[in-house]
Amino acid sequence: MMEPSLNQDDTVVSRYHAVRQMIDAAAIDVGRDPLSVNLLSVSKTFPASDIQTLYHAGVRAFGENRIPELESKAAQLPGDIEWHFIGQLQANKVRRAVRLAACIHSVDSLALLERIDRIAGEENRCPGIFIEINSGEESKSGCHISEAPELVLRAAGMAHVKPLGLMTMSAADATEAEQFRTFEKLAVLQRELAAKGVFLPDLSMGMSGDFKAAIAAGSTWVRIGTAIFGGRS
Repeated sequence: MMEPSLNQDDTVVSRYHAVRQMIDAAAIDVGRDPLSVNLLSVSKTFPASDIQTLYHAGVRAFGENRIPELESKAAQLPGDIEWHFIGQLQANKVRRAVRLAACIHSVDSLALLERIDRIAGEENRCPGIFIEINSGEESKSGCHISEAPELVLRAAGMAHVKPLGLMTMSAADATEAEQFRTFEKLAVLQRELAAKGVFLPDLSMGMSGDFKAAIAAGSTWVRIGTAIFGGRS
């Protein structure tokens, strides 16, 4: 475990609180309780020292998208950090993800879902999972929205995963209105599933450039990296 720095730079902490304030304001603007929107600090490519600084400011949820980096940071940092894996998960890295991640936001196929469930049983774990839906960009991962209900229903019948919700990303060049329409599709699907008796409490939608549209559409987890940690080199 890393020791606290004697001369911690509060820039990351200041940015975190500024982002949290913007999230709260965006929620209030659309009549939502700010506490209904969780902030996931996406720490991928940033040093463990930045995570440590935020940890000492009370932050516990962090997102990583590469298994080796997640393993390295988890070994250096406090054990009560809630790690979220948000990257594309390769089959040969599922066991390593299951051992460390409280939540996996990128489940996009039945084969991956079944593998996570089997390995989680072997590891005596029960990770939360999000079904990732592709917004229409070929360069991004995720299943087609028409495939998501079947994956959710299959996940609901498994013993070693906990289906939490749906996840997506908007197109990089989308307008705010287009962002909202992308995110709203998941909110509609969430309601349709609830009507069938399958309740998913969460929607993982929105990043530094589109979290306001995501919150307006109903996101409960926004994944923010750049606005907190700064630009990536």
